[in-house]
Amino acid sequence: MVISFCQAVVTCVLLVWFVRVTDGMPDPAHRDLLLRQEASRQTGGTVTLTAAEQKLDSYLRRLKEQEMSAAQFLPALHFFKAKPLIQKSSIFKLLQKMPKGAALHVHGSSLVSVEWLVKNVTYRPNCYICFTWDNSVRFLFSDRQPFPRWDCFYWQLLETLRARVGDPTGFDNSLMQHLTLFTEDPDNQYPNQDVVWEKFEKAFIAAAGLITHAPVLRDYFYRGLEELHSDNIMYVELRSGLSRTYDLDGTIHDKVWTLKTFQEVTKKFIADHPDFVGTRIIISVHRALSVSEVTAAVKEAIQLQRDFPDIVAGFDIVGREDGGRTLWYFRKALSLPAELGATLSYFFHAGETDDEGTDVDQNVLDALLFNTKRIGHGYALAHHPLAKELSRKGNVAVELCPISNQVLKLVSDLRNHPATVLMAEGHPMVISSDDPSLFGTTGLSYDFYQAFVGIGGLKANLGTLKELAGNSIK
Repeated sequence: MVISFCQAVVTCVLLVWFVRVTDGMPDPAHRDLLLRQEASRQTGGTVTLTAAEQKLDSYLRRLKEQEMSAAQFLPALHFFKAKPLIQKSSIFKLLQKMPKGAALHVHGSSLVSVEWLVKNVTYRPNCYICFTWDNSVRFLFSDRQPFPRWDCFYWQLLETLRARVGDPTGFDNSLMQHLTLFTEDPDNQYPNQDVVWEKFEKAFIAAAGLITHAPVLRDYFYRGLEELHSDNIMYVELRSGLSRTYDLDGTIHDKVWTLKTFQEVTKKFIADHPDFVGTRIIISVHRALSVSEVTAAVKEAIQLQRDFPDIVAGFDIVGREDGGRTLWYFRKALSLPAELGATLSYFFHAGETDDEGTDVDQNVLDALLFNTKRIGHGYALAHHPLAKELSRKGNVAVELCPISNQVLKLVSDLRNHPATVLMAEGHPMVISSDDPSLFGTTGLSYDFYQAFVGIGGLKANLGTLKELAGNSIK
């Protein structure tokens, strides 16, 4: 209330000054005050820097001026083309060293680099592969040759196939292509959102047979935490459907087993890395499900959060928003916790669309109506002034994933990302990576670079970085 009163006073004073402006030269003092007032509103605008931080901030600005005046502005290039150039950036190297707080929007099935999956997991004994009719692959661990199924008529032992091919490096690279979106010619290979999303979903399905093998899941999760920790991240919240996992003998484990595994691996990782704070799971279901299926999932999530309060953070509905079912479509299922007098936190994907005015475009408002704790992506939020105001007043942070938005073709030049408006207004925001393995990233440094240089522009400074990292903890 005090802040609102102070802002109102400042606004009134500025209005008085504008009334007094004549046709002559504007008062330089008034101009300076306006510039300072505007700068104070941006993300990090009220952060006080120490003398040492001010020195670093000046150095960062010089580096940014050099990169922004270069022949190629990297955030304007497709990330697949920009990545090797970003790796050479002095700003990027500084960001790698920076404590980045928490990664709050990461999907568990794309947590670990595909190179580790291929070079480590596919070399394990009893790993079978099948090539599908739609130019994809499936993996399965089995103590005998798996039976044919509708999408896989012929399974081959990967060890035997790799030896027969005779070019393990080339073969491994071809496997990686099935597990990632990376390509040297992204603009032609992914001419529109439909094409890139089709490949996106195929990659998830391809990786599932590897990740859901019980012994692999333990190693996979630990490896994922290692990759995050090496990028100076201290906490993570993973979106996960808690898919059923299997053992070599065909034993199937339920979601409780999977949660206990996450719990055990997290404890071991913290014991090995005492500066790491922990991890929690946001239970996720796909928006292609029916209302009755989502209702059942919400009931289950309520119980799982009761049973595992230290590891289950809440619930989300995932999958491509464009063409998918809206949050309002699932309103009966999402109202269930309140009807039962139960507690279940929501962390909804919302506004991951550029189709302004559609039913899907209303997801940002509906997410807030259902008291979402954060907004996943929120790409469309800048076009919804009321929803933007509500999320700001409620301190509902946007989980900004700039590389994901670019690769999935919502925006090409990140200077045109709607978050430029949100950052200029100091909207609550955190930086995350969404699906790092599919985009060829690890940790958060790449996304921080794109947000700091591309979206924030020259105005974004060390205070911006400090506030973004602090927001993730808050």
